[in-house]
Amino acid sequence: MSKHVIETSGLTVYYGRHRGILNVDLTVEEGEVFGFLGPNGAGKTTTQRVLLDIIRPTSGRASIFGLDCREQGVELRKRVGYLPGELALYKNMKASQFFKMYEYLRGENGSKGYWQELANRLDLDISRKIGNFSRGNKQKVGIVAAFMTRPDLLILDEPTGGLDPLVQQTVLEMVREAKADGRTIFFSSHILPEVQAVADRVGIIRDGHLVTTQRVEELVAQRVTRLNLAFAKLPPADAFQFEGVTELSRSERGILLEVQENLPQVLATAAQNNIQHIETMNVSLEEIFLTYYGKGNGGNHA
Repeated sequence: MSKHVIETSGLTVYYGRHRGILNVDLTVEEGEVFGFLGPNGAGKTTTQRVLLDIIRPTSGRASIFGLDCREQGVELRKRVGYLPGELALYKNMKASQFFKMYEYLRGENGSKGYWQELANRLDLDISRKIGNFSRGNKQKVGIVAAFMTRPDLLILDEPTGGLDPLVQQTVLEMVREAKADGRTIFFSSHILPEVQAVADRVGIIRDGHLVTTQRVEELVAQRVTRLNLAFAKLPPADAFQFEGVTELSRSERGILLEVQENLPQVLATAAQNNIQHIETMNVSLEEIFLTYYGKGNGGNHA
C-alpha cells in the first residue's frame, strides 16, 4: 500500500492581488520521483515554499509525512533535503567550512562526512571560498547540502540549473540512487528531457493551476500518436481532416500526421488510399508539454 509523502488540498497562494497558485491538489507517493513541470512563473517554486513553510498559503492545507507543514514544520524538515532555486550562501566561508557547519546544525544523521564524497563526485573544490565560485559551483554547493544528510524526502528546485552537461548527468544519477534507496524526490524543472529520464510521475502546472498529473509513460503514450504514412499516390489534401488530427507535413510519397482523436477513421482512410507503409513515431514529453503551453497562452511560455 502506497503512502503519501506529500499531500496538498485546495492549496492557494495570493501575493496581494497576484495569484501564485490556485486550488492545487497534489499527492506524491513514498519512493517515487515526481517531476513538477512548468515555465518560470507557473507556480512551481511557490508550491515548494509552502511545503517548507517558507511562505504561508492563503487557503488550503499541505502535509509532509502526514505532518502539517505549518504546525509541525520543524519536525518534518528534519527529514527533508532542500535545494532552493535561488541560493543564499555565505560568501566568505570556504565550502568545507559551510558543509561542516551544516552537518553540525543538522545533527546526528548517520551520514557524517558524506558531503566529502558528494563534493568529489561533483568535482567541487571545497578549499575555496564560496564567494569566488562560478554559478555552476555554487549550484554544486546547494546540491551537496541537499543530499548530504541522505534525507527521506528531497525537494529540488531546478537542480541542474547552471551545470555543464556531464555534471547534470551526475545529478540525475544521484536522483536515481536516492530512489533506489527508497527515498522520495520532488523536483521542479522546465528541462523536459531530464524529467522524462528520471521521473515516475509528472504534474504540469500552468498559470498556477495543476492541469494534469500522470505517469510519464502514460502521458507520452496516450496523448498523441504520430504516424508517418507512405503511399504510392498521395491522397487529396483534405483526406485526413478529422477532429483531433493534424497534418504536420507532406512529401512526394508520404504524410506525417499527429493524431489525438479518431485514429480508426485515419487508418480506414489510409487503407482506402492504398497505404504502403505506416510508421508510428515516439512523442517526447517536450512535445506533450507544448500541447499544454504552446496554444492559447499568448506565446508567453514559448
